[in-house]
Amino acid sequence: MKTMIINASPRKNWNTSQLLKEAAKGAESSGAEVEYVDLYDLSFTGCRSCLACKRQGAERCKCYWKDDLSPLIDRILASDALIIGTPIYFGEATSGFRALMERLLFCIMSYDGNGAYFQGKIKTGILYTMNAPAEYYEAAMRQSLRSMENLIGILLKGGVRTYAACDTVQVSDYSKYSMAAFNEAYKKAQQAEQFPADLRAAFDIGAELSR
Repeated sequence: MKTMIINASPRKNWNTSQLLKEAAKGAESSGAEVEYVDLYDLSFTGCRSCLACKRQGAERCKCYWKDDLSPLIDRILASDALIIGTPIYFGEATSGFRALMERLLFCIMSYDGNGAYFQGKIKTGILYTMNAPAEYYEAAMRQSLRSMENLIGILLKGGVRTYAACDTVQVSDYSKYSMAAFNEAYKKAQQAEQFPADLRAAFDIGAELSR
């Protein structure tokens, strides 16, 4: 069992990465081989629409663009489970997350009218982190994020499990930033109460998807 864990946050040691590291521990507890990748360490762009993956005679399910993302896509498609974490910026996943999905999903999507060239099944987990409270996520963001989740489920064929960690702390010391709209005491109290439960949920998702 191979589980890929991808941090699609530019921050390596904050909320998203902490959740993903717990998911990695969960995957390892189920006996999976785990690879953890900080996506923003790589040099890449979104899809260039070169259409090399759709040429007659080309090997399918392969991105041919020469950068750091193409070999990562190969490793994802050779795995059994994918867990990717992203913060929410302006109501959407990060640009890195979207660039990865453009490249990954386009190279496996068939233009021959039969859905996907990919014949395997990859169980997928998406962990969202956000400053917004849970009520706002449920009311204003959850539905808009589902179109990408549904496409991932259709093309990777293994189902998609999602989890949202809400009302997270953005910085360790709010006094150093122009963030007067936020109550530091409230944010840290919320983090102390809720984030341990988020970490446990991430561990459980890692274990579940890696069985």
